[in-house]
Amino acid sequence: MSTLVTGDAVVVELPPAGLGTRVVGILIDVVVLVLVLIGLVFGLSRLLDGLDEAAFTAVTLTLVVLVLVVVPAVVETTTHGRSLGKLALGLRVVRDDGGPVTARHAATRALVGFGEIYLTAGALTVYCVLATNRSKRIGDVLAGTYVVSERAPTSAGEMAVMPPHLAGWAERADLGQVPGQLSLAARSYLARAASLSPQARAHLGQRLSDDLLALVSPPPPPGTSQPDLIAAVLAERRRRDLLRLDREAAQLRRLREMTEHAREG
Repeated sequence: MSTLVTGDAVVVELPPAGLGTRVVGILIDVVVLVLVLIGLVFGLSRLLDGLDEAAFTAVTLTLVVLVLVVVPAVVETTTHGRSLGKLALGLRVVRDDGGPVTARHAATRALVGFGEIYLTAGALTVYCVLATNRSKRIGDVLAGTYVVSERAPTSAGEMAVMPPHLAGWAERADLGQVPGQLSLAARSYLARAASLSPQARAHLGQRLSDDLLALVSPPPPPGTSQPDLIAAVLAERRRRDLLRLDREAAQLRRLREMTEHAREG
């Protein structure tokens, strides 16, 4: 279990996946994808045999990129950070701030993964995972993500619930300036608030509230309590992340439908 200390002196516990589980998960994905690639090549063998050398190379490279880069990116995007290997081992890719990955994160990981996993036989991946404190591979470093173990015990607690009287304000508020580290600190505070002494709870709540108020516009209604403000910001950020992921998934579905219609036409 690694820790992150924010500027508010709040220690947030994070559960990055270890080297062993990461390697096994990657191996499962690699084996499945390579088998799919081999199956496609054999299935199209008659077509490939009839091509000249240049066309054969072009088709082969297209299949390699499609299976080893496009498919992993689409799978991680649509499953919110999972693949077959990660699902088997209880792993998930998340952003550095703990939020769900988007198509951009998944595409970056897949593109870089093609080089670091396949072209170097995984040597660069193992070295980078061992050298980083969150067991990141190079694709994670460039994408701003890391892999967590969902089966590991964490102190994350339950998700923040939107206070009903702040739902309207939160929906209109500008929360784009709230950094990931502050969100993690706020999440940790809500999870641990009941176990803190009244003095520590009040002090940390005040610090987090002050930091959020400096970044959120417009300010919440007068008289809003510290826990309600923190919960409202976290719940609204999660709602917007889920909406964005739904929109991206819908766009991917429309793109696949258009591609299928074009092929049929």
